[in-house]
Amino acid sequence: MKNFYKIMLLGFLCIVFLSACSEPPKPESAVKKYVGHWQKQDFKAMYNMLDSKSKKQISEKDFVKRYKDIYSGIEATNLAVKASSKVNQKKDQDNEAESTYSVKMNTLAGPVAYKHTLKLNLEEKEDSETWRIEWNPTHIFPEMEEGDKISASSISPKRGAILDREGNPLAINGTAYEVSIVPQSLPEDQSKTIVPLAKILGVSPEEIQAKLDQPWVKPEYSVPIKKMSTDDPKIHDAVALDGVQSPKVEARIYPLKEAAAHLTGYLGPINAEELENLKGKGYTSQDSVGKAGLEQVYEEQLRGTAGGVIKILTSDKEEKAVVAEKEVVNGKDVKTTIDSGVQGSIYAQLKGDVGTSSAIHPKTGEVLALVNSPSYNPNEYTLGISNALEKKLADDPKNPKMNRFKYTYAPGSTLKPLTAAIGIENKTLNPNDVMNVNGKSWQKDKSWGKYTVTRVSAVPSVDLEKALIYSDNIYFAQAALNLGQDSFVNGLKKFGLGEDLPISFPFRASSIGEDGMSEVQLADSGYGQGKIQMSALHLGISYTPFLNDGNLISPKLEADKAQSKQIWKENVISPQTAAIIREDLTKVVASPNGTAHDAYMPKMPLAGKTGTAELKASKEDKNGMELGWFVAYNQNDPSLLVSMMIEDVKGKGGSHYLVPKVKKVFEENVK
Repeated sequence: MKNFYKIMLLGFLCIVFLSACSEPPKPESAVKKYVGHWQKQDFKAMYNMLDSKSKKQISEKDFVKRYKDIYSGIEATNLAVKASSKVNQKKDQDNEAESTYSVKMNTLAGPVAYKHTLKLNLEEKEDSETWRIEWNPTHIFPEMEEGDKISASSISPKRGAILDREGNPLAINGTAYEVSIVPQSLPEDQSKTIVPLAKILGVSPEEIQAKLDQPWVKPEYSVPIKKMSTDDPKIHDAVALDGVQSPKVEARIYPLKEAAAHLTGYLGPINAEELENLKGKGYTSQDSVGKAGLEQVYEEQLRGTAGGVIKILTSDKEEKAVVAEKEVVNGKDVKTTIDSGVQGSIYAQLKGDVGTSSAIHPKTGEVLALVNSPSYNPNEYTLGISNALEKKLADDPKNPKMNRFKYTYAPGSTLKPLTAAIGIENKTLNPNDVMNVNGKSWQKDKSWGKYTVTRVSAVPSVDLEKALIYSDNIYFAQAALNLGQDSFVNGLKKFGLGEDLPISFPFRASSIGEDGMSEVQLADSGYGQGKIQMSALHLGISYTPFLNDGNLISPKLEADKAQSKQIWKENVISPQTAAIIREDLTKVVASPNGTAHDAYMPKMPLAGKTGTAELKASKEDKNGMELGWFVAYNQNDPSLLVSMMIEDVKGKGGSHYLVPKVKKVFEENVK
């Protein structure tokens, strides 16, 4: 009897189990799964969940391609698909169900959001029932029907101009000739056009042929080869060739050319890395982007915001509905403090040398010029630089693409006014005290071994005034040693060394090298050697306390921020110390013995300091390069301060090589 009950119980459990197994699946789980695939843009998995009727209407390949093409074309990002938690089933139709879902995404035409209905059908396959999705094109966009197409277009904003202080263009949207070839109009011997055209454009015949061989080219199409400036007389020779056209097109133009190349930078086609870094900011692979200089620094402001429109078109290409539309916002102009006259004047003096220079208004901190030599023509990049020219620039040992004005260098004797000011402030230097040293070399004691500090002029008795006039290294080495490392370093920090310049352009921070500075390095640093490194702009800014009662003025590059004096650091030195240094700097130029006396002009009295920095592997190295420096300002009308550095001045007179160049800049720009 017991066995009978056991058999009955087992049978009952089997019935319960089979009943549970035969229970139909829930449509809610199918909806959740389908939406999950959609969220991940796993279109193959979505297709696998379609019902048999939908699969007859569209193949897996076409389904996947359609979604991918549309989402790619509208630049869909941040896709979010959510399904309602409630699924409706009619009591008399237990094999049909409905659910609502919402879609949100960002596109080239702005945000898109919509809600729609999802229909499901219960289908039997291989002795099992599964809920499947009844699909149609309205799932992509509710207004879309079979046969409709999606049209998506981005509207590029007009780029803002970069202007100088007077509103003159440094970078502007202009026009250029786009030299193009229509293949079917070429002569039978195509080389009769391609070879001379290559010579005119400065490209190789192979580069032209490669453009003609692009997959999209058809015989009747006009194929762009290279742009030419509207003032280039060679355009007439180009269009005289069979098959060549030259329509005018928009182009970014840099009027100062080489004189301001590193300042303005240039515009160029966006690359894959830049596109990834700027993801989500409306850029496409067809856009251009600032590659260097102010074009890169102010990219966001200059570019503006692209507009766009997404439309649904009928099979006859008639507009059916607008899915999304975003108005284009043109870029804004950037007005700088740059003086085009000063910029061009300095470049003319640097041209032919390797060097850099900055010019500021020492009372306001306005940056009037930032110049490099050698340079390049940024218009070559916007017009379409040839492979040969690109290689020539890259292989040039003088590195014309290098932006020298943003880097730092040993300032040499131009640092001496700062050392003197720090010594006076710390009461370790009395301007009237005399240093008595015979000969041209000196060392503190025998612990220095063979190392000595050397000077040019063996003046036996030197006070501060004479030390600056003669640029006496021994005097300033002793001044730094008397200060001690901590006081010297802290004094330099008051002048901003060790900090980033408070300016939008990415300059390398000037450095002191205070960590592990030896006694010899401290002595060398006192006259601008050792571990001191400064940019030309920071060096110029470091002289502003001498003209502003001891306050260090902040550099300014944007015109709207330059209306009033802005102080970077207050009371760097006292007004009394500033007056002492200022007076001595006038004598560096005015005194017949001064190292900068060649810059003396009675009607335009300059003040300043020369400097030569030796870049040697060791004291015994006689082949090291020398950097020449000159910092100068007009003492009667301190509206212009120029700091110039030229590399490899050895054999050219050292820093004296720069003095007439800087003098010429003042003659041309100060009335």
